[in-house]
Amino acid sequence: MTAIPQGRTRRMGLLGAMCALVVTGTGLTGCSSDDPDAGTNGVGKLPADQIQTKTRAAADAADAVRLSGTVVTSGRTYKLDMRLKADGGTGSVTAEGATFRLLRVGKKLFLKADAEFWTHEDGKADDQGTDTAAADKLDGKFVKVPQGDPSYKKFSGFTDKDVLLAGLLTLHGDLATDGHHEQSGTRTIRITGDDGSGGTLDVSLEGTPYPLRLERAGGAGTLTFSGWGKSFELTAPAKGETVDYGKQLPTS
Repeated sequence: MTAIPQGRTRRMGLLGAMCALVVTGTGLTGCSSDDPDAGTNGVGKLPADQIQTKTRAAADAADAVRLSGTVVTSGRTYKLDMRLKADGGTGSVTAEGATFRLLRVGKKLFLKADAEFWTHEDGKADDQGTDTAAADKLDGKFVKVPQGDPSYKKFSGFTDKDVLLAGLLTLHGDLATDGHHEQSGTRTIRITGDDGSGGTLDVSLEGTPYPLRLERAGGAGTLTFSGWGKSFELTAPAKGETVDYGKQLPTS
């Protein structure tokens, strides 16, 4: 029997230790596998249309999600940082330099912004001048948005998990896979619409196949998704923090 040189023995031992570390830390099945789907949830082996179906189903079934990034619609760019679940959502929206906070608990929608925002809904005073008294009263307060007010439908959509995801998680054109990638340390499979011009979506290869990053078609924004299934508390603001303007907001 031929003896293994001592230096080689040390090298083999070191390699074995490194392999064990990789397997323990990432859940890979081994160091020698060239299979990019080894140790994954398996969706990377599926056709693109089936991956899209699975990730949409996973997103719909999740109790909660955090959504952040930009959305371009009707010529406006909105920067979003929202936490959403079935019965409401909370977070911030920035549009044309104006930032406001939204909070929806059930059907009750609240909007919080500074006085400048309330001078006019787009942050600009109208030709008749600014109602500074109303703006000062609303400054830094949660304003209850009446359900009959045009602003209710416009703003509540930002707090509705089902509405937002249904509108966003759509790729246009012919679907295809575009290789294995990584998003914030998580391995993903990327699917595209029309070679990317119809949007791209990175889907988690670890655990549940949640969508993690979306580039919308036509440069209409980029969004990341995190905190899938991590619930959070939604509480209506205290009475002293709230202004109720009745049936119509002063900006409508």
